[in-house]
Amino acid sequence: MSSTLSELPLCASEDLLERGAAHVFDVSLWGEPARAFVLRFDGHVVAYMNRCAHVPAELDWQPGQFLDQDQRWIICAIHGATYEPSNGHCVAGPCRGARLMGLAVSERDGQVYWYPDRNIQPTSTA
Repeated sequence: MSSTLSELPLCASEDLLERGAAHVFDVSLWGEPARAFVLRFDGHVVAYMNRCAHVPAELDWQPGQFLDQDQRWIICAIHGATYEPSNGHCVAGPCRGARLMGLAVSERDGQVYWYPDRNIQPTSTA
């Protein structure tokens, strides 16, 4: 990651089990409240907006549960759109060929970090 980006701690590495529950967190997307998630897939942390590429609806079927029964695909609970966890590409369903909106994350020293960008920012806390 570039040293010019401000990093924000998201969660401890141990909180993200391989193909397990995701860590869901609040963000501001284009100035509006939204949610994002980070999960571990094939040993890497990946993060996306919790927003289907078909219709802007949240994906998880239970809080923090994004993967299908076989823990292979990210599935939209409403529309059944199927996404490749490693890159967010939609491989089946109504948005085939589209992709999830990714967030820049890294992992080091037992901690997962997020790097906000101009479109996806931390929520303001009073």
